[in-house]
Amino acid sequence: MAFISPPPLGLYIHIPWCLRKCPYCDFNSHETEGCPDAMGYVRALLADLQLELPLAKRREISTIFIGGGTPSLFPPEAIRTLLLGVRSRMAVVADAEITMEASPGTYESGRFEGYLEAGVNRLSLGVQSFDDRALGMLGRIHDASQARAAVTEAMAAGFDSINLDLMFGLPGQVLAGSEADVAEAIAFKPQHISFYQLSLEPNTLFYARPPKLPDEDHIIAFQEAGQSLLASAGYHQYEVSAYAQPGMKCRHNLNYWRFGDYIGIGAGAHGKLARVESGQVQRRWRQKHPVTYMDAAGAERAVSSRELIAEDLSAEFMLNALRLRDGFEPELFEARTGLLLGQVEPGLLKAREMGLLEPGSERIVATDQGWRFLNDLVALFC
Repeated sequence: MAFISPPPLGLYIHIPWCLRKCPYCDFNSHETEGCPDAMGYVRALLADLQLELPLAKRREISTIFIGGGTPSLFPPEAIRTLLLGVRSRMAVVADAEITMEASPGTYESGRFEGYLEAGVNRLSLGVQSFDDRALGMLGRIHDASQARAAVTEAMAAGFDSINLDLMFGLPGQVLAGSEADVAEAIAFKPQHISFYQLSLEPNTLFYARPPKLPDEDHIIAFQEAGQSLLASAGYHQYEVSAYAQPGMKCRHNLNYWRFGDYIGIGAGAHGKLARVESGQVQRRWRQKHPVTYMDAAGAERAVSSRELIAEDLSAEFMLNALRLRDGFEPELFEARTGLLLGQVEPGLLKAREMGLLEPGSERIVATDQGWRFLNDLVALFC
Protein backbone atom coordinates (compact mmCIF):
# COMPACT_ATOMS: atom_id res chain seq x y z
CA MET A 1 0.00 0.00 0.00
CA ALA A 2 1.24 3.50 -0.80
CA PHE A 3 -0.13 6.99 -0.12
CA ILE A 4 0.79 10.13 -2.03
CA SER A 5 -0.49 12.35 0.79
CA PRO A 6 -2.50 11.82 3.97
CA PRO A 7 -6.29 12.20 3.86
CA PRO A 8 -8.07 15.13 5.53
CA LEU A 9 -8.14 14.84 9.32
CA GLY A 10 -11.12 15.22 11.64
CA LEU A 11 -11.38 14.99 15.42
CA TYR A 12 -14.21 13.12 17.15
CA ILE A 13 -14.70 13.80 20.88
CA HIS A 14 -17.00 11.46 22.82
CA ILE A 15 -18.87 12.59 25.93
CA PRO A 16 -20.50 9.40 27.26
CA TRP A 17 -23.08 10.54 29.79
CA CYS A 18 -26.88 10.81 29.45
CA LEU A 19 -29.60 11.55 31.96
CA ARG A 20 -31.35 8.40 30.75
CA LYS A 21 -30.37 5.65 28.34
CA CYS A 22 -32.82 5.46 25.43
CA PRO A 23 -34.10 1.91 24.76
CA TYR A 24 -32.97 2.00 21.10
CA CYS A 25 -29.48 3.43 21.71
CA ASP A 26 -26.44 1.23 21.07
CA PHE A 27 -23.89 4.03 21.50
CA ASN A 28 -21.43 4.02 24.40
CA SER A 29 -23.56 6.06 26.81
CA HIS A 30 -23.95 5.86 30.58
CA GLU A 31 -26.68 7.27 32.80
CA THR A 32 -25.85 9.99 35.29
CA GLU A 33 -28.12 11.54 37.93
CA GLY A 34 -26.50 14.96 37.74
CA CYS A 35 -23.80 16.81 35.87
CA PRO A 36 -20.69 14.62 35.67
CA ASP A 37 -17.18 15.81 36.46
CA ALA A 38 -16.96 17.93 33.33
CA MET A 39 -13.58 19.56 33.96
CA GLY A 40 -12.05 16.28 35.10
CA TYR A 41 -13.23 14.64 31.92
CA VAL A 42 -11.91 17.54 29.82
CA ARG A 43 -8.48 17.05 31.39
CA ALA A 44 -8.65 13.36 30.49
CA LEU A 45 -9.65 14.21 26.89
CA LEU A 46 -6.73 16.58 26.46
CA ALA A 47 -4.28 14.03 27.91
CA ASP A 48 -5.77 11.52 25.47
CA LEU A 49 -5.26 13.92 22.54
CA GLN A 50 -1.66 14.51 23.63
CA LEU A 51 -1.02 10.80 23.17
CA GLU A 52 -2.07 11.04 19.50
CA LEU A 53 0.25 13.90 18.55
CA PRO A 54 3.22 11.76 17.41
CA LEU A 55 0.88 9.81 15.10
CA ALA A 56 -0.81 12.94 13.72
CA LYS A 57 2.53 14.29 12.50
CA ARG A 58 1.58 17.99 12.75
CA ARG A 59 -1.45 17.52 10.48
CA GLU A 60 -4.23 20.12 10.59
CA ILE A 61 -7.70 19.33 11.92
CA SER A 62 -10.41 20.38 9.49
CA THR A 63 -13.50 19.34 11.48
CA ILE A 64 -14.39 18.63 15.10
CA PHE A 65 -17.46 16.72 16.24
CA ILE A 66 -18.45 16.53 19.92
CA GLY A 67 -20.87 13.63 20.23
CA GLY A 68 -22.32 11.37 22.85
CA GLY A 69 -24.06 10.58 25.02
CA THR A 70 -25.34 14.06 25.66
CA PRO A 71 -22.59 16.70 25.31
CA SER A 72 -25.05 19.45 26.30
CA LEU A 73 -24.84 18.11 29.87
CA PHE A 74 -21.48 19.91 29.97
CA PRO A 75 -21.55 23.67 30.66
CA PRO A 76 -20.19 26.09 28.05
CA GLU A 77 -17.13 26.74 30.21
CA ALA A 78 -16.07 23.11 29.92
CA ILE A 79 -16.57 23.11 26.14
CA ARG A 80 -14.56 26.33 25.86
CA THR A 81 -11.69 24.83 27.90
CA LEU A 82 -11.82 21.71 25.76
CA LEU A 83 -11.66 23.55 22.42
CA LEU A 84 -8.92 25.91 23.62
CA GLY A 85 -6.97 22.84 24.77
CA VAL A 86 -7.37 21.22 21.36
CA ARG A 87 -6.14 24.36 19.58
CA SER A 88 -3.13 24.64 21.89
CA ARG A 89 -2.04 21.11 20.91
CA MET A 90 -2.92 20.86 17.22
CA ALA A 91 -3.42 23.20 14.29
CA VAL A 92 -7.10 23.72 13.47
CA VAL A 93 -7.97 25.24 10.09
CA ALA A 94 -9.43 28.74 10.22
CA ASP A 95 -12.83 27.72 8.85
CA ALA A 96 -13.11 24.43 10.76
CA GLU A 97 -16.61 23.02 11.18
CA ILE A 98 -17.12 22.42 14.91
CA THR A 99 -20.28 20.47 15.69
CA MET A 100 -21.80 19.64 19.06
CA GLU A 101 -24.77 17.36 19.71
CA ALA A 102 -27.42 18.63 22.11
CA SER A 103 -30.61 17.21 23.59
CA PRO A 104 -33.74 19.37 23.84
CA GLY A 105 -34.20 17.89 27.31
CA THR A 106 -30.94 19.27 28.73
CA TYR A 107 -30.60 22.78 27.37
CA GLU A 108 -30.96 25.79 29.67
CA SER A 109 -31.68 29.36 28.65
CA GLY A 110 -28.46 31.07 27.60
CA ARG A 111 -26.48 27.87 27.12
CA PHE A 112 -26.63 27.93 23.35
CA GLU A 113 -25.08 31.40 23.30
CA GLY A 114 -22.38 30.03 25.59
CA TYR A 115 -21.60 27.13 23.27
CA LEU A 116 -21.39 29.51 20.31
CA GLU A 117 -19.01 31.78 22.21
CA ALA A 118 -16.96 28.72 23.22
CA GLY A 119 -16.24 28.01 19.55
CA VAL A 120 -19.00 25.61 18.50
CA ASN A 121 -20.37 26.75 15.12
CA ARG A 122 -22.71 23.87 14.21
CA LEU A 123 -25.39 22.40 16.47
CA SER A 124 -27.07 19.02 16.05
CA LEU A 125 -30.33 18.70 17.99
CA GLY A 126 -31.70 15.24 18.77
CA VAL A 127 -35.38 16.05 18.22
CA GLN A 128 -36.37 12.59 16.81
CA SER A 129 -40.07 13.52 16.68
CA PHE A 130 -42.49 16.35 17.43
CA ASP A 131 -45.12 13.90 18.70
CA ASP A 132 -45.35 13.41 22.47
CA ARG A 133 -46.60 9.84 22.19
CA ALA A 134 -43.69 8.87 19.94
CA LEU A 135 -41.16 10.59 22.19
CA GLY A 136 -42.53 8.69 25.18
CA MET A 137 -42.24 5.38 23.33
CA LEU A 138 -38.62 6.23 22.45
CA GLY A 139 -37.77 6.97 26.07
CA ARG A 140 -36.71 10.55 25.32
CA ILE A 141 -36.46 12.94 28.26
CA HIS A 142 -37.98 15.85 26.31
CA ASP A 143 -41.46 16.48 24.98
CA ALA A 144 -42.54 18.16 21.76
CA SER A 145 -42.83 21.63 23.31
CA GLN A 146 -39.27 21.39 24.64
CA ALA A 147 -38.07 20.31 21.20
CA ARG A 148 -39.70 23.34 19.58
CA ALA A 149 -38.30 25.66 22.25
CA ALA A 150 -34.79 24.26 21.85
CA VAL A 151 -34.79 24.76 18.07
CA THR A 152 -36.14 28.29 18.45
CA GLU A 153 -33.58 29.21 21.10
CA ALA A 154 -30.66 27.72 19.13
CA MET A 155 -31.60 29.88 16.15
CA ALA A 156 -32.07 32.94 18.31
CA ALA A 157 -28.64 32.35 19.86
CA GLY A 158 -27.07 32.94 16.45
CA PHE A 159 -26.31 29.46 15.13
CA ASP A 160 -26.49 29.55 11.34
CA SER A 161 -25.70 25.85 10.92
CA ILE A 162 -28.19 23.58 12.66
CA ASN A 163 -29.06 19.94 12.10
CA LEU A 164 -32.29 18.36 13.31
CA ASP A 165 -32.35 14.60 13.88
CA LEU A 166 -35.63 12.90 12.95
CA MET A 167 -36.59 9.21 13.10
CA PHE A 168 -39.24 7.33 11.15
CA GLY A 169 -40.68 3.84 11.48
CA LEU A 170 -41.49 4.44 15.15
CA PRO A 171 -43.74 2.14 17.22
CA GLY A 172 -47.35 2.75 16.21
CA GLN A 173 -46.41 5.45 13.69
CA VAL A 174 -48.66 6.11 10.69
CA LEU A 175 -47.83 7.93 7.46
CA ALA A 176 -49.55 11.15 8.50
CA GLY A 177 -47.49 11.25 11.70
CA SER A 178 -44.19 10.76 9.91
CA GLU A 179 -45.09 13.42 7.34
CA ALA A 180 -46.09 15.83 10.11
CA ASP A 181 -42.67 15.41 11.79
CA VAL A 182 -40.83 16.18 8.54
CA ALA A 183 -43.10 19.13 7.72
CA GLU A 184 -42.60 20.67 11.16
CA ALA A 185 -38.83 20.24 10.95
CA ILE A 186 -38.80 21.91 7.52
CA ALA A 187 -40.90 24.80 8.86
CA PHE A 188 -38.01 25.77 11.15
CA LYS A 189 -35.76 26.05 8.06
CA PRO A 190 -32.70 24.36 9.58
CA GLN A 191 -29.70 24.06 7.31
CA HIS A 192 -29.55 20.27 7.63
CA ILE A 193 -31.93 17.44 8.51
CA SER A 194 -31.00 13.84 9.35
CA PHE A 195 -33.97 11.58 8.57
CA TYR A 196 -33.37 7.95 9.41
CA GLN A 197 -35.19 4.73 10.24
CA LEU A 198 -35.42 3.40 13.78
CA SER A 199 -33.52 0.11 13.88
CA LEU A 200 -33.33 -2.55 16.59
CA GLU A 201 -29.67 -2.92 17.46
CA PRO A 202 -28.10 -5.69 19.58
CA ASN A 203 -27.40 -4.87 23.24
CA THR A 204 -30.36 -2.49 23.49
CA LEU A 205 -33.60 -2.77 25.43
CA PHE A 206 -35.62 -2.62 22.20
CA TYR A 207 -33.62 -5.56 20.83
CA ALA A 208 -34.28 -7.64 23.94
CA ARG A 209 -37.95 -6.63 24.09
CA PRO A 210 -38.88 -5.45 20.60
CA PRO A 211 -41.77 -3.02 20.24
CA LYS A 212 -44.24 -3.53 17.42
CA LEU A 213 -42.91 -1.54 14.47
CA PRO A 214 -44.56 -0.65 11.14
CA ASP A 215 -44.15 -3.26 8.40
CA GLU A 216 -41.79 -2.88 5.45
CA ASP A 217 -44.40 -1.42 3.09
CA HIS A 218 -45.20 1.32 5.60
CA ILE A 219 -41.48 1.99 6.21
CA ILE A 220 -40.94 2.50 2.47
CA ALA A 221 -43.95 4.82 2.34
CA PHE A 222 -42.61 6.88 5.28
CA GLN A 223 -39.20 7.18 3.66
CA GLU A 224 -40.46 8.12 0.22
CA ALA A 225 -42.92 10.67 1.58
CA GLY A 226 -40.21 12.24 3.73
CA GLN A 227 -37.78 12.36 0.83
CA SER A 228 -40.40 14.06 -1.35
CA LEU A 229 -41.18 16.70 1.28
CA LEU A 230 -37.50 17.42 1.86
CA ALA A 231 -36.70 17.64 -1.83
CA SER A 232 -39.62 20.02 -2.43
CA ALA A 233 -38.28 22.26 0.34
CA GLY A 234 -34.81 22.42 -1.22
CA TYR A 235 -33.01 19.81 0.87
CA HIS A 236 -30.64 17.69 -1.23
CA GLN A 237 -30.24 14.09 -0.12
CA TYR A 238 -26.49 13.56 -0.35
CA GLU A 239 -26.24 10.44 1.85
CA VAL A 240 -28.61 7.68 2.92
CA SER A 241 -30.03 9.67 5.85
CA ALA A 242 -28.60 13.18 5.33
CA TYR A 243 -30.37 16.13 3.67
CA ALA A 244 -28.90 19.60 3.34
CA GLN A 245 -29.58 23.01 1.93
CA PRO A 246 -27.03 24.06 -0.73
CA GLY A 247 -23.54 24.36 0.74
CA MET A 248 -24.57 23.00 4.16
CA LYS A 249 -23.53 19.34 4.03
CA CYS A 250 -21.94 18.04 7.23
CA ARG A 251 -18.23 18.21 6.45
CA HIS A 252 -17.24 15.99 9.36
CA ASN A 253 -19.51 13.15 8.30
CA LEU A 254 -18.52 13.59 4.65
CA ASN A 255 -14.95 12.94 5.76
CA TYR A 256 -16.07 9.60 7.24
CA TRP A 257 -17.98 8.63 4.11
CA ARG A 258 -15.09 9.60 1.86
CA PHE A 259 -12.79 7.49 4.06
CA GLY A 260 -10.81 10.36 5.50
CA ASP A 261 -8.79 10.14 8.70
CA TYR A 262 -9.99 11.02 12.16
CA ILE A 263 -8.67 10.99 15.69
CA GLY A 264 -11.14 9.70 18.26
CA ILE A 265 -10.78 10.70 21.90
CA GLY A 266 -13.07 9.98 24.83
CA ALA A 267 -14.51 6.84 26.39
CA GLY A 268 -15.00 4.19 23.70
CA ALA A 269 -14.02 6.54 20.85
CA HIS A 270 -12.57 5.09 17.63
CA GLY A 271 -10.11 6.65 15.21
CA LYS A 272 -8.40 5.88 11.89
CA LEU A 273 -5.03 7.21 10.77
CA ALA A 274 -3.11 6.63 7.53
CA ARG A 275 0.66 6.88 7.75
CA VAL A 276 2.23 8.00 4.50
CA GLU A 277 5.76 7.01 5.49
CA SER A 278 4.86 3.36 6.17
CA GLY A 279 1.83 2.94 3.91
CA GLN A 280 -0.12 1.58 6.88
CA VAL A 281 -3.59 2.45 8.18
CA GLN A 282 -4.28 1.96 11.85
CA ARG A 283 -7.52 1.84 13.80
CA ARG A 284 -7.33 2.92 17.44
CA TRP A 285 -10.02 2.75 20.11
CA ARG A 286 -10.36 3.72 23.76
CA GLN A 287 -11.59 1.93 26.88
CA LYS A 288 -15.38 2.21 27.02
CA HIS A 289 -16.30 2.84 30.65
CA PRO A 290 -15.91 6.51 31.65
CA VAL A 291 -14.27 5.79 35.02
CA THR A 292 -11.77 3.32 33.57
CA TYR A 293 -11.10 5.68 30.70
CA MET A 294 -10.47 8.69 32.94
CA ASP A 295 -8.09 6.68 35.12
CA ALA A 296 -6.00 5.62 32.12
CA ALA A 297 -6.37 8.57 29.71
CA GLY A 298 -3.04 9.67 28.28
CA ALA A 299 -1.42 6.27 28.83
CA GLU A 300 -0.96 3.65 26.13
CA ARG A 301 -2.92 1.14 28.24
CA ALA A 302 -6.07 3.20 27.51
CA VAL A 303 -5.76 2.49 23.77
CA SER A 304 -6.10 -0.63 21.62
CA SER A 305 -5.13 -0.71 17.97
CA ARG A 306 -4.75 -2.83 14.86
CA GLU A 307 -3.34 -2.38 11.38
CA LEU A 308 -5.83 -2.70 8.53
CA ILE A 309 -4.97 -5.11 5.73
CA ALA A 310 -5.95 -4.61 2.08
CA GLU A 311 -9.23 -6.52 2.42
CA ASP A 312 -10.23 -4.39 5.42
CA LEU A 313 -9.45 -1.16 3.61
CA SER A 314 -11.33 -1.97 0.42
CA ALA A 315 -14.39 -3.25 2.30
CA GLU A 316 -14.54 -0.28 4.67
CA PHE A 317 -14.04 2.23 1.88
CA MET A 318 -16.88 0.77 -0.19
CA LEU A 319 -19.16 0.47 2.86
CA ASN A 320 -18.78 4.20 3.47
CA ALA A 321 -18.44 5.73 0.01
CA LEU A 322 -21.38 3.91 -1.56
CA ARG A 323 -23.66 5.63 0.97
CA LEU A 324 -23.09 8.88 -0.93
CA ARG A 325 -25.77 9.73 -3.49
CA ASP A 326 -23.16 11.01 -5.94
CA GLY A 327 -20.84 8.07 -5.32
CA PHE A 328 -17.11 8.62 -5.71
CA GLU A 329 -14.41 9.00 -8.33
CA PRO A 330 -12.10 5.97 -8.85
CA GLU A 331 -9.08 8.10 -7.92
CA LEU A 332 -10.49 8.59 -4.44
CA PHE A 333 -10.38 4.86 -3.74
CA GLU A 334 -6.69 4.75 -4.55
CA ALA A 335 -5.89 7.97 -2.67
CA ARG A 336 -7.67 6.94 0.54
CA THR A 337 -6.76 3.23 0.66
CA GLY A 338 -3.33 3.23 -1.00
CA LEU A 339 -4.60 0.37 -3.19
CA LEU A 340 -5.25 0.04 -6.91
CA LEU A 341 -8.87 -0.05 -8.05
CA GLY A 342 -8.29 -3.61 -9.25
CA GLN A 343 -8.68 -4.64 -5.61
CA VAL A 344 -12.47 -4.18 -5.98
CA GLU A 345 -12.87 -4.72 -9.73
CA PRO A 346 -14.61 -8.14 -9.40
CA GLY A 347 -17.21 -6.61 -7.10
CA LEU A 348 -17.72 -3.63 -9.41
CA LEU A 349 -18.32 -5.90 -12.39
CA LYS A 350 -20.79 -8.05 -10.46
CA ALA A 351 -22.64 -4.98 -9.12
CA ARG A 352 -23.02 -3.55 -12.63
CA GLU A 353 -24.30 -6.91 -13.94
CA MET A 354 -26.91 -6.88 -11.14
CA GLY A 355 -27.99 -3.32 -11.96
CA LEU A 356 -26.77 -2.01 -8.60
CA LEU A 357 -24.14 0.39 -10.02
CA GLU A 358 -24.39 2.84 -12.89
CA PRO A 359 -22.46 1.78 -16.02
CA GLY A 360 -19.26 3.63 -16.87
CA SER A 361 -16.10 4.43 -14.94
CA GLU A 362 -15.98 8.22 -14.48
CA ARG A 363 -17.75 7.90 -11.12
CA ILE A 364 -18.82 4.86 -9.16
CA VAL A 365 -22.45 5.55 -8.28
CA ALA A 366 -25.23 3.32 -6.99
CA THR A 367 -28.35 3.09 -9.13
CA ASP A 368 -31.72 3.74 -7.49
CA GLN A 369 -32.02 -0.03 -7.08
CA GLY A 370 -28.51 -0.21 -5.62
CA TRP A 371 -29.33 2.47 -3.09
CA ARG A 372 -32.56 0.74 -2.15
CA PHE A 373 -30.68 -2.53 -1.65
CA LEU A 374 -27.52 -0.96 -0.29
CA ASN A 375 -26.75 -3.86 2.07
CA ASP A 376 -26.72 -6.24 -0.89
CA LEU A 377 -24.47 -3.88 -2.82
CA VAL A 378 -21.83 -3.41 -0.14
CA ALA A 379 -21.87 -7.15 0.63
CA LEU A 380 -20.23 -7.69 -2.78
CA PHE A 381 -17.09 -6.02 -1.42
CA CYS A 382 -16.92 -7.66 2.02
